[in-house]
Amino acid sequence: MTRSWSNYHTPATVDEALALLQRYGGSARVIGGGTDLLVETRRGLRRPFEAMVDASRIKGLDSISQDDNYIVIGCGVTHTMIVNDSRIIRHGTCLAESCGVIGGPQVRNTGTLAGNVAHALPAGDGTIGLLALGGEVEIAARGGTRWMPAKDTFLGPGKSVIDRQQEVLTRLRFKPTGRSEGSAFHRVMRPQGLCLPIISMAVRLRLDEDNTVGAAGIGMGPVGPVPWFAEPVIAALLGEPASAAQFANAAEVALDNVTLRTSKYRATEEYRKAMIRTYLPMILIRAAQRAGAAR
Repeated sequence: MTRSWSNYHTPATVDEALALLQRYGGSARVIGGGTDLLVETRRGLRRPFEAMVDASRIKGLDSISQDDNYIVIGCGVTHTMIVNDSRIIRHGTCLAESCGVIGGPQVRNTGTLAGNVAHALPAGDGTIGLLALGGEVEIAARGGTRWMPAKDTFLGPGKSVIDRQQEVLTRLRFKPTGRSEGSAFHRVMRPQGLCLPIISMAVRLRLDEDNTVGAAGIGMGPVGPVPWFAEPVIAALLGEPASAAQFANAAEVALDNVTLRTSKYRATEEYRKAMIRTYLPMILIRAAQRAGAAR
């Protein structure tokens, strides 16, 4: 197989990574686990780059920490590390569940959540879980770093506001669920081993003392060109009872605001609508049950 790049760098610091990107003047690409990018490049789906800059070995960005009321995930953290982290299992359950269904063990041992987000695909499972949690990303550039909501980074399929030839997604973070909060994730996928989600959904709920929804976050995909932070559905839930009837209504609100299409690789539009009607209420109930247990 012909190699699609000439140089492969493993910088030890963010500044070193940014200097490399500047040196190559747009001919280098930041890479995490490479489970998507390398395959696409070798298959000719992306143009070859002169150099790959591997951000997964930057010192201090290969671990999970808790800082300033956030759980912080470095760009070198793999899906397996997230799935096995007790803090995320307890306080970011939907993210642990979403990262746990990505590929097989070998992919999860290599792939990173940062790469999942930066790749900007409409149905990245880890991305859907992070959106529901209200996740944010840190972007480093030569002029400094900035945090922004993960939901605002997506421009289209494979397109991100992150300039991956000059910037590095260094960290991700979310506020852990606390008292009266819970989260849940579910994915429907084809059983033939294609690993293509028909629909992925994640929710985060906070219940008030009267069992009404006090706060919510919902991520869904693929329901359009970018992963969807379902604001209309959230608005329909806030202040309403955490009931099966209200959760069924939330699914109808979701269907009124998404763009579904028939895909020979995924499913028909009708089937995907049926899956939203079936599973969105179920995971809302599951998150509500977990919120009740967290009291």
